[in-house]
This record gives sequence, structure tokens and C-alpha cells, in this order.
Amino acid sequence: MACNIEAPPALLTIAGSDSSGGAGIQADLKTFTAFGCYGMSVITALTAQNTSAVQGVHPSPPQFIEQQLRSVLSDIEVRAIKTGMLFDADNTRTVARTLKDHYADAKSVPPLVVDPVCVSTSGHTLLAPDAVQVLIDELCPLATLITPNKPEAELMLSQKNVLVKIASLEDMILASEKLRTFGPKAVLLKGGHVELTLADVEKVASARPEVAVVREELLLDNMEILQVHEQDLSTKPLVVDVLHEENSVTLFVSPKIESSSTHGTGCTLSAAIASLLGKGNSLVEATRQATSFTHIGIETAFPVGHGHGPLNHLHGIIPRIIPPPTASNPHPFTRILIQSSAKTWKAYVEHDFVKQLAQGTLPKESFIHFIKQDYLYLKYYARAYGLLVAKSSTYSSIQTATQTIVNVINEVTTHKGFCAQWGISEADLAATPESPATTAYGAYLLDTGLQGDSAKLIMALAACLLGYGEVGLWLKKEAAKPNSWVKLEDNIYRKWIEDYSGPEYQAAVKLGLDTIESLATADPPNALRFREWCAIWEKCTGLEKGFWDMALHIL
Repeated sequence: MACNIEAPPALLTIAGSDSSGGAGIQADLKTFTAFGCYGMSVITALTAQNTSAVQGVHPSPPQFIEQQLRSVLSDIEVRAIKTGMLFDADNTRTVARTLKDHYADAKSVPPLVVDPVCVSTSGHTLLAPDAVQVLIDELCPLATLITPNKPEAELMLSQKNVLVKIASLEDMILASEKLRTFGPKAVLLKGGHVELTLADVEKVASARPEVAVVREELLLDNMEILQVHEQDLSTKPLVVDVLHEENSVTLFVSPKIESSSTHGTGCTLSAAIASLLGKGNSLVEATRQATSFTHIGIETAFPVGHGHGPLNHLHGIIPRIIPPPTASNPHPFTRILIQSSAKTWKAYVEHDFVKQLAQGTLPKESFIHFIKQDYLYLKYYARAYGLLVAKSSTYSSIQTATQTIVNVINEVTTHKGFCAQWGISEADLAATPESPATTAYGAYLLDTGLQGDSAKLIMALAACLLGYGEVGLWLKKEAAKPNSWVKLEDNIYRKWIEDYSGPEYQAAVKLGLDTIESLATADPPNALRFREWCAIWEKCTGLEKGFWDMALHIL
């Protein structure tokens, strides 16, 4: 079962390099990855910087920026673009001109998020003054969204002789409206530099019913049980970002975080929005998810450096314990299960019972005892699959579990045939007392099934299904070797070996393998759940070995 990997959207960042890794293209590429996108970069400048200061900037020549940009655009379909630090007027003009040259018109440009980076968090100027006008005149008209903070918005407006002092939420809404006249489809005015409270938000929302408010980071109505156990944020400082589109205004409200881990916050937010736009989300939805991602990134940041450290770009990434199926390894989870219990699995598959059976030396009474107990065990096994049917939520999973029950019924018929050869009737089988090994194994299966977790039940059932398939194929392979120790000729157990190595049972094994791998792919386990799955698999492998022990020693 190979994994059909869907190609992630390819995103491009056009920005400077941050040698400390917290901002610039480094932050952008981490964010693209966190959202499942393929990241590419055009580097506008190299910087020598750390969390405390920028010590130097080495700009890329405009011709080289154009060369990078054309190289990427001519080869790869770009689903979204974001710009960050462009450094100066020539570089800014080069980016705008190259995008215009490549795309037929402004409507053909993929979603373009322009982060008008002018000043770093540490206070270092990152955009030459004459470049601001070029950004306004040439890049903003191409933009889907521009994302200035308060100082950047005031600087951009001053270039058009609009002197605005942004000090309130109303000021932010008015400023974002004026910034839209520069040509972008939308403006996200970030509110990190404006002190606001919930009262300010409610005042504006009351006066402007058309304004939508997204406040997922705060407690909402009918959350009193949380209110009494959490901070009361009604009087605490808030961060409010204002999204101004052509016919709507949306406020994104979140608690203000007192943190020094804010280096690269603007880069991260704009990169997250670009990622989500590249995946087909609306501006409002992209902004909602991106602001939440950035907020959590600040709250979960770990200390880096002595100044303004970076936020945590990896908070949304959970390491995958089980790799996805590939053409070269279509059954990675099954390999892991077998490797994790290698000693127990080998003792099960290469048990003395199996070896004696393969040589035809297994005492007849041991085999009959095994067949009788297996007949009783398979009733537990079929009932456990019945529980799996009840837990299945799709017709395909219901069909798979049901087909296994049919396979079990067919296997029982085979058992009856074996017993009939030795004069054991179905009534004799049904009257056979259960061995403690049979009861222990069957009870464990049903108990696991009644616990409510279908994944655990699948793990419990797999050892029997796959183990018998493994035994059958192992003996078949050994029998084919020259001077083999396996003796099929005149072996009274030959049919048993051929049944479990034959196409019908191996088809059931294939179904089981696909079920296990699909489970791990569709619902990848965390570390705790993975350990539980492996423990159940090994437990049942041990119970299978105990079943051979029981048969060999007639317990």
C-alpha cells in the first residue's frame, strides 16, 4: 500500500536573511513548513544580526534579485508570494517590475502578501526612506494584502501627506481605510503597538454594527465554567488587528502577551497568511488562523539569545512516529510492530510446534488438541471482529471487518475437515472444554474490544491473522530449499501448511496489512498511543506463542 502524497502548494518569500534564524526568510520558511507548504526564497539582503541588534546589512544587487525571481517563476507554479525586507528603492522596484513582467496583469498575480518591513523589533531601520514611496506606488497595487504595524502605517501614510497619529481602535480603522487607497485589495493593520482593552472593542462594535469581531483567543458566551478558573481579561491589555477589505472590516482580538520572544512576529504572521491563502482560504479565515498561530508561537516560545528572541514556529508540528507508506516501504507500521517484538515474534513463528508440524513429527494428539482449541478460540476471534464492525464508522471499514468474519467461518470449516479425518465430529468440537490459554486469549480480545478504542482492537486481532500468514510463508520458503528440513511429502499436516501459505489466506493477510497501515496513516498516534499499540501487539504475540505451548504440551 504505497502512499499517494499530494504535492503541497509552493510558496515564495522575497525577503532578507536573518543570520540568527528568527525573522526574514528563515522565519518564513519555517512557517511555510508548519502549514504544510513548500517554501522557496528570493534573498534581497544578507544581514549580520542576532536577538539584540543588527550589526550589518549586505544587499543583493537588483540584477541578482531579478535573476532569482525569474528562475523560480519560470520553473515552479507559485501559489502565493510574500515580501518582507526589500532594503531599498532599486530592489523594491525590481521586485515589482519582475512580477509585472511575468504575470499578464495584476489579476494574474497569485495571492501577494506585502509586509512593509521598515524597522526591526530591536529598532534597526530595514527599509531606505525612498523605498517606501516605491513600495506604495508599485508594489501595493499588486498586493492581495499589506500588513503594516502602527509605525509602518503612519510612515506610509505620511508619504502621501496624510498625517495620522494612530492611538485608538477608531484611528486604526480609519488608517486602514486610507491605506486601502494605495491599491491593495485589503489591509491588515496590526495592533501590537496600540494599547486597547475589551471595552474599546465593545465600544467600536456597538457604534459600528457592520464591524465583525473575531475573539477566539478570549472566553466567549456560555463559558462560565472556564471563566471562574481562568484570568479575567475584560480589563487586561489586548492586541487588536484590523482587517479592512473592500466591503468589510473584521477585528481580530487576542490577549496581549508580555514577552521578549517577539523577534520575527510580523514575518511569521504574514508568512502564515500567505500559506493559508495559497491553500485556498479566504482572507478572513487565513487571518484568523494566522493570528492564532502567531499568538501561540509567542506564548510557547523558548529562550534564545539575550535580546528579543524568536517565537516558536514548531508548536503546531507533531513528530510522526510512524512514517507514511511509500513505494519502497509500503508497510512501515507492520515492520515497526514486528521489529519492536522481534524476540517474541520469532519465538511465535518458529515455535517447536510449528517445526514439528513442518517435519510431520508433531504428535497427532497435540495437533488434535490444537485444532479443538483453535476451533473454540476462533469463536472469540469472530466475536471480536463483530465488535470491530460495531465500532466502524464507514462502509469500507464495516466491509473489511465483515469479510474477516467470513474468512474465519471458512477457516472453521477447514478445521472441521481436519477433525473429520480423525473421526472428531462437530459435536465433539463444541463439547471440548476450553484450555486456560484459549480462555485467556479470547477474554483479552473481548476485553480490548469492549474498551471502546477500535485501534487497540485492530492491534489485538492482527497478531493472529498476520502470524499464521507468516508461518505459512516461512514454511513454504523453507520447503523450497535444497535438502530442506521441511518435509511435505507424506506429511499429514501438509494441507494445513498449504492453506496458510495459499492465496486465499494470504489475501486475508493483505487485507489485514492494509487495515493496519491505513489506521496509522489516517490517525497517526502520539508517543503514548504508539506505545499502547505496540504493547497490545506484543501481548497478543505472546498469547499466540502460549497457544502453541498449550498445544505442544496439551495443557
